[in-house]
Order: sequence, then C-alpha cells, then structure tokens
Amino acid sequence: MKRVMLFLVTNLAVIVVLSLVASLLGVNRFLTANGLNLGMLLVFAAVMGFGGAFISLLLSKTMAKWSTGAKVIETPANQTERWLVDTVRHLAGKAGLAMPQVAIYDGAPNAFATGATRNNSLVAVSTGLLDSMTREEAEAVLAHEVSHIANGDMVTLTLVQGVMNTFVIFLSRVMGYLVDSFLRRGDRDSGPGIGYMISVIFFDIVFGILASIVVMYFSRQREFRADAGAAQLLGTPSPMVAALQRLGGIEVEPLPQSLATAGITDKKSMFSLFASHPPIEERIAALRGR
Repeated sequence: MKRVMLFLVTNLAVIVVLSLVASLLGVNRFLTANGLNLGMLLVFAAVMGFGGAFISLLLSKTMAKWSTGAKVIETPANQTERWLVDTVRHLAGKAGLAMPQVAIYDGAPNAFATGATRNNSLVAVSTGLLDSMTREEAEAVLAHEVSHIANGDMVTLTLVQGVMNTFVIFLSRVMGYLVDSFLRRGDRDSGPGIGYMISVIFFDIVFGILASIVVMYFSRQREFRADAGAAQLLGTPSPMVAALQRLGGIEVEPLPQSLATAGITDKKSMFSLFASHPPIEERIAALRGR
C-alpha cells in the first residue's frame, strides 16, 4: 500500500508541475477557435512527455530507496557488506565508472541499478539474493547491474519513454479532436465538448498500450546487452549463466512498478510483448552463443 501511495503521489506531483510549466509557456492553449494548433500541441506533448520521463529519471535514486527501503552502505558493518562494496568498486573500475552508491534491502532475490547518469548511480541488492546465491553468482548479478550503468541504459530508456509519451499525448488529442468534430458536424459554433475529453482518454489508453510494447522491446534488448557486458567484465559467461539458472529456480520478488525495468529479472508477463525482461532461457542461450 505504501508503494502504491508513493507512486500515485509522485506522479500526481509531476503532472501538476508539468501542467504549471505548460501553462507558463502558454503551450496548453493548443485548442483554438480555428481548430488545433498542431505546432503548439507538439510542444505541449513534448513538455509533458519528456518532462515526466526526465523528472522520473532525476528522482530515480531517491524513489528507489523509498520504495524498496534500500539502505546505502556508508561504512560496511559486516563481511558481506564489505565484500559487496569492494566487488562493486572493482567492477565499476573495470567499466570505467565512478563508484556507484551501494545499497542493500530486505526482500526476496532481486537486484537493480538506477540513477540519472553513469557517474551518479545506485546499485542495490536484496538480502534474499545474497542469501540464495554463491559469491560467484552474486558477483555476476552485480556485473550485470554495473553493465546497465556503463551502457547508459537508464538514460536510453528515458529517451525512448519520452518519445513514446510525446507521441501518445499528441496523437490522442488529434484523434480526440477529429472524433469530436465528427460528432459535432453541423454545429460550427460550439467548441470541443465531452466527446473530445472522452475520446482523448480512450486514445491515451490505446496509444499508451501500444507505446508500452515499444518501450518493453527496448528494455528486453538492454537486458541481453547487460548480460553480455557482465560476461565481458568477468572474462567468462559462466558465472552469469549460473546466476540466471539460479534465478530461474527461485521465487523472485517483483520490484515496484517504477523499477520494474531496472531489476535483474521481473515477474513473467502473460504476453511476451509486455515483458520488461526476456525469458531466462533466451538469456542463457544468448550467453552460450557468444
């Protein structure tokens, strides 16, 4: 419940802020007496679409800590924490990165990386993952997460999400206006009404679903790249294969929705087009085919 409330409050705050920005810029007045101002609508859509995506990226570390309860390891309190920090430092050095923050949280096996830039990032692992894996397997998972950072995957996915958001907002309002104009044919004196609002909501949902297919495709591709990156950092794919095999045989805890694409794996989707991660069998096959 806490995660859901945090997600809703944060998104509501982002919408309010972006709406104020759009109002100050004047780009929210794309509905005119002469019809749609497509140029202004495109700017409005970009402000809302890219703005939301980049605000989420900038807040990603803070939100990740809040939503998972992850505690950053400032000073290692035990041997496990010391090994965790030293391993991430070693992997980050090999990848040419600044040292990420390292965090640990209570939960079933999973891990994630997030952050606004390559040199301002966070790697977090659950106690369940550390307890259920060998050190070699856990190191492979850490190498996978460090590879995400080195590949700039958080920024890449943010850009993809921003483009998709922009097109969803733009196209849904164009289609909403066309539907409303059709319903109001013969009534030239009235502006867009309830038909416009209902149509926009409908097309927001439809185009949003289609956009999520594109975003999830890119998410799956970056998982393959991060697996390959882990194999490169470790000098062999064997530990990553072993880690994936281990993950395939245990119950993995889904991360909060805002972090679903950031984890080492995610719950299986009923439809593969909407899955944020490829099937573990495909990831293992890709590693073995290197």
